[in-house]
Amino acid sequence: MSDHAGAHAGAHAGAVTGPGGGPTAAPARPGRLARLRQRGIGTSWPARVSWVFLVAIVLVALVGPLLISADPVRQTSSAMLPFGSPGHLLGTDDLGRDELARLVHGARPLLFVAFASTALAAVLGTGIGLLAGYAGGIVEQVLMRVVDLALAFPSILLVILLVAAAGPGTTSLVIGVGVSLAPGLARLARALAARETARDYIVAARLGGTRTPRILAQEILPNIAGPLVAQVVMTLSVAAGFAAGLSYLGLGIQPPTPDWGYMVQAGQEFLYSAPRLVVLPAALTLLFVVACNFVGDDLRDALDPKGSA
Repeated sequence: MSDHAGAHAGAHAGAVTGPGGGPTAAPARPGRLARLRQRGIGTSWPARVSWVFLVAIVLVALVGPLLISADPVRQTSSAMLPFGSPGHLLGTDDLGRDELARLVHGARPLLFVAFASTALAAVLGTGIGLLAGYAGGIVEQVLMRVVDLALAFPSILLVILLVAAAGPGTTSLVIGVGVSLAPGLARLARALAARETARDYIVAARLGGTRTPRILAQEILPNIAGPLVAQVVMTLSVAAGFAAGLSYLGLGIQPPTPDWGYMVQAGQEFLYSAPRLVVLPAALTLLFVVACNFVGDDLRDALDPKGSA
């Protein structure tokens, strides 16, 4: 066979014969987003309810303060008004502050800390895990020993130590929670990256002289994004729980800024006389955490590569 004929045959090796005998293009494998649309999300009622709740909470945090006229920090003489009081749908607290306004305004700080710390954890964890899984050898050993050392501490203890060292506040809370949650994502990213690094297309890219940053960003990361995205969403629930818990302990968002965690702490002495002051912010925090877990499970099922041929 001549060189021209061999090249011509190689060009059509993956072609599929059409009805008329001519070659047609082989069907392309659907991309990740296409597979996500084919498989669908929200296939169970808990997942659908969780998606709706998360979207609603985000909308409340973004536009709710613009729609509530009451000042969440203004103290009045109308203390401990019950549900349905004129001008105060959910009543007031012991300082006469409108409870509905405090709940609406309190969503934004909690969600900001949860999303910001999760983003920090995702960047740190994914970056460390990608580099360790791709490089292997001594680089992987050093990086993963640092990760194992961080995982040896209970997460909540590590968060408290970091926040206490930096001082209470939003910035220290974001950094503390983000750093404490990064090791878990790093281990997942390392395992996924090591698996992809051994595949033929990565070996070919390395032999072809493709630079490491391009391989990590354009080859490996898109192929491990599915499990990582699902885990990041589930990490969001842990970050929200940490943020609320530290605010309850006085190490998080500081008063007078309304925050669901601090609202639970401030209202606990009225647990029997006015349980709404504790139950409402605690229930919203719990529902947010549970919804994040259901959404993470839903995304993991939808993005599972085993589920698509």
